[in-house]
Amino acid sequence: MEFQIVWFILWGVLWAVYFMLDGFDFGVGILHPFLGRDDKDKRVIINSIAPLWDGNEVWLVTAGGATFAAFPTTYALMFSYLYTPLLLILFALIFRGVAFEFRGKGSGTVWTCAWDAAIFLGSFLPALLFGVAFGNIFQGLLMDSTGYHGTLFSLLNPYGLLTGVFFVLLFVEHGSLWLAFKTKGEVGERAGRLANKMWIALLVVAVSFLISTWFATHLYANYFKNLILLLVPVLAVLSLLGIKIFAARGNYLTAFYSSCLTIVMVTFTGVIGLYPNLIPSSIDPNYSLTIFNSSSSVYTLKIMTVVALLFVPVVIAYQIWIYRIFRHSISADEIMSDTEAY
Repeated sequence: MEFQIVWFILWGVLWAVYFMLDGFDFGVGILHPFLGRDDKDKRVIINSIAPLWDGNEVWLVTAGGATFAAFPTTYALMFSYLYTPLLLILFALIFRGVAFEFRGKGSGTVWTCAWDAAIFLGSFLPALLFGVAFGNIFQGLLMDSTGYHGTLFSLLNPYGLLTGVFFVLLFVEHGSLWLAFKTKGEVGERAGRLANKMWIALLVVAVSFLISTWFATHLYANYFKNLILLLVPVLAVLSLLGIKIFAARGNYLTAFYSSCLTIVMVTFTGVIGLYPNLIPSSIDPNYSLTIFNSSSSVYTLKIMTVVALLFVPVVIAYQIWIYRIFRHSISADEIMSDTEAY
């Protein structure tokens, strides 16, 4: 197997893991002002992800670093063509991290409301803009040999916005399931009820996304060439249905695992549909950036493969350990008695 293909697979895996892990962080942040009826509830919600959110973002750094090292041309042009949305994502993530740390360091309604707004916007904007960015990548960018001919507003096209809404609803469902099993009391109960209701909206948007993808992109072409690949989108659909089945029974932990699988399979569905492209051109396929015309040298990819084999398992083991340490559920009484809580 060529090293470009190996790193394309790893690139897809890194993005899938990032969306799976930081996805419930985004969902919790979006739901934070709505499920939290008072400051006590909001502190419970924040502390459900407090030990984990910054570790989850490591996968974004890893995915970006892998893109830079394995496919430098794609990295350079992607951050040039999608500069504005990616910069907005960066600012939103910065403000979200600051808000988590600073919210509990002061008092007063203005102080807490300002940081609550930062948590919401810092979670909603990345979820939406990641979806918009990947939606535009799926359908291809207006680029040729002279560069990119689109604008920020051309990125906000119907398919891009639909993909953005799809991402937001995926993450909100993911976050509500996390809160349903991770927190005790009224917050968990409200989150469970919301998860069951939100699933209907997610299903409608997911079906709309699949239909629109047929008309707006060429993602399905690879699946018709190799029918065995259809197993991936089929698993995405089955795991989406599994969310509703388990959530309706009140088994929110299993429903959360099913949501994890849904996000991973949805990401894989898009990545497989892109192959061998990383950023296709909607003007002429000859101008598309592929894993072959934008990759580093084979020697570089070999060294990176050795490094990945050594250190990625360490990162995975560390995160498993962290999740195990903080696996207990959170209640309002524990938060109010813990001076170190957020």
